[in-house]
Amino acid sequence: EVCIFMITVAKDNSGDFDSIQKAVDSVSDNNNETIFIKKGIYKERIEIRKNNITLIGEDTDETIITEGFYARMIMPDGSKRGTFRSYTFLVYADNFSASNITFENSAGFGDNVGQAIAVYAEGDNITFKHCKILGHQDTLFTGPLPLKEKQPGGFTGPTIDGERKLVHQLYEDCFICGEIDFIFGSATAYFKNCTLFALNRHEPINSYYTAPSTYEGQAFGYVFDNCTFTGNCPPKSVALSRPWRIHAKVVLLNCEYSDQIIDEGFTDWNKPESHETTFYAEYNGYGEGYKPNERASFAHILTADEAAMYTKENVLGKDFR
Repeated sequence: EVCIFMITVAKDNSGDFDSIQKAVDSVSDNNNETIFIKKGIYKERIEIRKNNITLIGEDTDETIITEGFYARMIMPDGSKRGTFRSYTFLVYADNFSASNITFENSAGFGDNVGQAIAVYAEGDNITFKHCKILGHQDTLFTGPLPLKEKQPGGFTGPTIDGERKLVHQLYEDCFICGEIDFIFGSATAYFKNCTLFALNRHEPINSYYTAPSTYEGQAFGYVFDNCTFTGNCPPKSVALSRPWRIHAKVVLLNCEYSDQIIDEGFTDWNKPESHETTFYAEYNGYGEGYKPNERASFAHILTADEAAMYTKENVLGKDFR
């Protein structure tokens, strides 16, 4: 019989620590540590920079990590915090997994505060299962960053000098909400059985579910399998994706679309050159928002044979745990 010893975090001091960050700090790097988090609201910014850590919450809805940092926040030196220092939860490590936890950036709508990241995930073999990731603008960053920034200082943050390498991430049975570009970055990421919830900001286009910056030559960007694209927006006011960088890739398989999806599905972010370089594709969608005959001219409808390439094993690799 194998005994697994876990570090326990509890707000009421019934565990080993009353803070998640304190528990993470106690772990040796590469030590395959599991941290169990009891129910509670943990108002703290978490940074994980050690490999092989697993976080398990007691209950998704009642194990909540929350903070409210945002891009327009003024730093002590008078500069703005910017997108990449706004995160509530940072994992900059490999072989990380989280389950049964809510991660929240509580700063509010982007029109008021700018970008506000809930989860900043950069590393290979990262998994989130049965989690909620809640925010508004730029909710989930799937690092690494694009190869080049468009304005000096635009990438100021924890991984500005990090290696721009191919990484693989899995989001399964998760609820992710936001508005502008609320899933973005360069990772190869597989979303399975997830609900993507777009928030109404009372604009002609209320939300962009995704804004990938997939690297040129990268086989896969974002793949959504059996996901639901919904929200609280009016009909035809939400786009599935726009390219943060022009080699963006998004493939949607067997997904359900609410009526709030625009007929063309995808937009080019005023980058007409991206029509030749992006890969936006769908297969076997359904729901009021699935309009395969009205999609943007640069989008694709896959055949069954083409769609068969996009299994979790093919996209993430056979060694992905």
